[in-house]
Amino acid sequence: MTLRFDNSYARLPDRFYARQAPVPVAEPGLVAVNRALAARLGLDADWLESPAGVAMLAGNAVPEGAEPLAQAYAGHQFGGWVPQLGDGRAILLGEVVAPDGARFDLQLKGAGRTPFSRGGDGRAWLGPVIREYVVSEAMAALGLPTTRALAAVTTGEPVLRETGAMPGAVLARVASSHIRVGTFQYFAARGDEDAIRTLCNHLIERHYPQANGPLDLLRAVVAAQARLIAGWMSFGFIHGVMNTDNMALSGETIDYGPCAFMDAYHPDRVFSSIDRGGRYAYANQPQIGAWNLAQFATCLLPLMGEREAAIEAATEAVHGFGPAFQAEWLARFGAKIGIAAATEADLDLIETLLSRMALLRADFTRTFRGLLEDTARAEFAEAEAFDQWEGLWRDRLAQEADPRAVMARANPARIPRNHRVEEAIGAAVAGDLAPFQRLNAALARPFDDDPAFADYSLAPRTDQIVHRTFCGT
Repeated sequence: MTLRFDNSYARLPDRFYARQAPVPVAEPGLVAVNRALAARLGLDADWLESPAGVAMLAGNAVPEGAEPLAQAYAGHQFGGWVPQLGDGRAILLGEVVAPDGARFDLQLKGAGRTPFSRGGDGRAWLGPVIREYVVSEAMAALGLPTTRALAAVTTGEPVLRETGAMPGAVLARVASSHIRVGTFQYFAARGDEDAIRTLCNHLIERHYPQANGPLDLLRAVVAAQARLIAGWMSFGFIHGVMNTDNMALSGETIDYGPCAFMDAYHPDRVFSSIDRGGRYAYANQPQIGAWNLAQFATCLLPLMGEREAAIEAATEAVHGFGPAFQAEWLARFGAKIGIAAATEADLDLIETLLSRMALLRADFTRTFRGLLEDTARAEFAEAEAFDQWEGLWRDRLAQEADPRAVMARANPARIPRNHRVEEAIGAAVAGDLAPFQRLNAALARPFDDDPAFADYSLAPRTDQIVHRTFCGT
């Protein structure tokens, strides 16, 4: 099969990347091909599932037109500066141009060592590949910008991790691009103003053609991140590792490592095993987003003219994140309780519900979906707390034209609950892909009330609760 490649990133100067072919694996085996996404890209899903297609997805065969490379970037990891990170286990094959002209990166994650591996093996094991496939596709079905999973394959080789030998795997990841805050930081740390300017122009051309220079670009990225993070919050999503190298400047969710969707709601909830201080807790995500954007703004300063004026303009742009995020958050949470166009006057009603949910450990997804289905009261250990709020809520809904339709669009019946993801991983490691396949099917249309997947709407039993999630590196 011929893939239509046009590799604009590979045409940037050599210091932006290391040219690197994927490292072949012993025995590629198919886990899944995302047939709908393949069609979007203009790829033949039947061919991708063939031995030749699986060989390509595993990195054993480089398709014609690909220019494989590992991207260079730096980043703040949990606030600590690391001057060189880069793709240590991922190879960008190239940019596929879809039939409608849209451009997508095609990357193999877990494709072997690169010059940026920093002592790592460059591989992935099946668990994190399953997690990213499930959660990224669920995120897309929820309507939020995200990288996508085109396919997953096994390698026939073991991967050694703290818990022992695990089956190796490769994820074929699709993204609008893989340009990160950390990509700019890599060159800013080296004082490479020419590279920053080149990267800025590339980012504008690729994602923000309406932007007129670096300040306009900064404002556009701020707005995109405000929309994205408000979207995360509205579905109870916790990224878990919001380092600057994990913030894609396209405005897509990227790098599903120790991520999680909350069951019982609490604003301080943390799942990531490596986030010991709670830096990336659920409620901290907006301020971390703003912090990351400030690092991006710092990188752009040399392109913005006289320094004092540039600092003032960039600071104003970054400070715009707060109001933009609050407006997006209010719109999304207003919709979750049936208000089509929430205003500041509705803020107390929303926050009162959330505070009572936190106090009584109400399930996030089931409570909001329960407002639509008239079952929310059952999610509260003390039902009186809901009853007191419900009267005020129903009074407010009397002013809305069609609140049920609004709630139906904002509140999914199903999310990728942690225990279901772990169930799919455990079964896949044992050779049974049926739970993985059924979970993907259940999450493909999350807002539909589908009796066939009613069990995926249930909260975990006490013995099923997952308290910690892991990166898998």
